[in-house]
Amino acid sequence: MKCKQRNKQNQQIERITPKHLVIGVDIAKDIHVARAVNYRGIEIGKPLKFSDSQEGFIRFQRWPQQLQTTQRLTGVVVGMEPTGHYWFHLADWLVAESIDVVLVNPATTKRNKENRDNSPSKSDVKDALVIADVVSWGYYTDLPRTPAIFQRLRVSMNYRETYMKDLVALKNRITRWMDVSFPEYRTVFKDWTVPRSLATLQAFPLPGDIKHLDVEKIMAGWKPYMKRVGGSQGLQKAAELLAAARRSVGRTICQDEERRHLLNLIADYLHLAQRVEAMHQELTRLLAEIPELTERLRSIQGLGTICIAALLAGTGDLRTYAHGNQILSQAGLNLAEKSSGKYQGQVKITKRGRPQLRKHLYLGVVSLVSQNPAFKIWHEYNVKEKNMKPMASIFKLIGKLCRIIVGLVRQESTFDPTVAVSTLRAA
Repeated sequence: MKCKQRNKQNQQIERITPKHLVIGVDIAKDIHVARAVNYRGIEIGKPLKFSDSQEGFIRFQRWPQQLQTTQRLTGVVVGMEPTGHYWFHLADWLVAESIDVVLVNPATTKRNKENRDNSPSKSDVKDALVIADVVSWGYYTDLPRTPAIFQRLRVSMNYRETYMKDLVALKNRITRWMDVSFPEYRTVFKDWTVPRSLATLQAFPLPGDIKHLDVEKIMAGWKPYMKRVGGSQGLQKAAELLAAARRSVGRTICQDEERRHLLNLIADYLHLAQRVEAMHQELTRLLAEIPELTERLRSIQGLGTICIAALLAGTGDLRTYAHGNQILSQAGLNLAEKSSGKYQGQVKITKRGRPQLRKHLYLGVVSLVSQNPAFKIWHEYNVKEKNMKPMASIFKLIGKLCRIIVGLVRQESTFDPTVAVSTLRAA
């Protein structure tokens, strides 16, 4: 809906007519619970428990049909919380059956659970009734009809984020091993993830495996793990590594266990790094399927493949957006203020949105400030002329980026930094 939030809320309330049967479903892993009310919130019928299976869904479909017949109602709307991944099956099945499905924010359910009984108690049966109530009041959102390509992007980005978290955990464990067993190693290789360093960790896991060798034998040990081991740099690194191993103060207890542990960690790291690279290639292929959006975002110098994929995965089809503030709300970057009477609270971001989108919007703007001439000028203007703190300027530029993205898509144009900078200079 391209309208203000107040008008949108009114439309959602008016959508529930006296002829509607409103059903609230509390989603669980195996057994769901449903309760029904009319448009005024008066409960109809008894609670229904049904399984997360085709038989259970068919049983659930027959239940509102019977209630509609007895109550002479013609419409039905089903509300549910997007609980984890457990709601996918029921929502997809209802949509395939042309049944109206809406979503209720779990925070809304939590804040309204005491309305009827003034009790903080919680149960599946009670939650289903609370969900039905808030839907009848219009506190819901429509089930998003996201095209398949954006759903595929989201799934791929979610897997990549999981791999990246595991990769960071592995890096921390390997760093701990270095601190304990070979603290001098990082004086030779500041970045231990480079190919020569990885070859060293696989060929010579411990300082004791190196200190009795010579430079030629060290370089020979690298050969199975590197394409090119020679050259002046190879000789220099081998000599530095040998000197560091001979003066190492690392622990020498449990040598066999530490060696096996490191080799396992390095094998896991290499395997996971390959997965991350494969996911990068997969995201590149998926972005190639929506060139009209991808090319417009690529015209903003500084936005990389991962950032663009994260933006499209978190927002969906940008052609349906009317304003950049919708992206901010989707990411939980919209502002919230707490004030009452003379008390004036601090304005903060809500963080009620998709954390992955919020993260990559921040990282994207940090990259733009260092690489994009227009964003670099805007950032300097905010910090030097407006006396804003650098972090405040970054978050302000996130809003500008969101508005630029929506504007480029709606106008079917590409980003021109000269026009953007000239506008600032004119102001």
